[in-house]
Amino acid sequence: MKERVLYISDLDGTLLNKDVRISDFTVNTINSLVEKGMIFSYATARSRYTSSKLTKDIGLRVPVVIYNGTFLYDTKSEKRVLSNDFTRADAEKILDRLLKNNVYPMVHAFLGENEKYIFDENNMSRGMADFQSKRELDERRTPVDVYDLAPYQVFYFTCIDEEEKLLPLYEELRSEYQCIYNKDMYSGDYWLEILPNKATKASAIRELKEMLDCQRVVCFGDGVNDIPMFKDADEAYAVSNACDELKAYATAVIDSNENDGVAKWLLDNYKWGE
Repeated sequence: MKERVLYISDLDGTLLNKDVRISDFTVNTINSLVEKGMIFSYATARSRYTSSKLTKDIGLRVPVVIYNGTFLYDTKSEKRVLSNDFTRADAEKILDRLLKNNVYPMVHAFLGENEKYIFDENNMSRGMADFQSKRELDERRTPVDVYDLAPYQVFYFTCIDEEEKLLPLYEELRSEYQCIYNKDMYSGDYWLEILPNKATKASAIRELKEMLDCQRVVCFGDGVNDIPMFKDADEAYAVSNACDELKAYATAVIDSNENDGVAKWLLDNYKWGE
């Protein structure tokens, strides 16, 4: 019997093109191969709210990895099948450190079963204000005058601010939590994302691999947040537009996101009947 292989791709800069969409060629290729038995999913920093909209034309049949591995999410049942959350103490400690450094984050959390993100509408960096101005209809959006985490189960912090403010916080917090610091490919703003310590794309993919009884993982990516899954995968392919740090861990470099690199590789290399 052939090995069961899990194929899993990052979204932004990998499956998505510069227009933040998945081309018709990529959609049709993936759907055709899924119909033939390919086990395909994605692993993204995005939420289920935005990722599900961007991937709505892909016929996904297995859970997906969202928020950089904080959750495994079943798109059919719309339920979390794996969750990583902060303890109340850790959430309060992180918020306190950020506010003492005049960094006002988006705090992603659940209120019961409802996902929310909380932000101080009176204290927004230029980048945060720009982000919020484009999401006025987002059902999760929860502007506040004062942060109060007591009613919430917090799982993620997003900070958009100046490099000189975020980089020292990244260096300070990375020993205690999963931290991702980078420059956004679309806006050019600096982002610091803070996750529970067990939350990585790699750890969530391991859970998914076991859940689906797969023996191997083949992954695709472009950014530094893909390094853990590249290290963990059996094969890892960087699109040509990927950062040099990621390419150092790649099995090979494939065509770019603009040229449907992932779909072309799958079309050439997926073996029917796996």
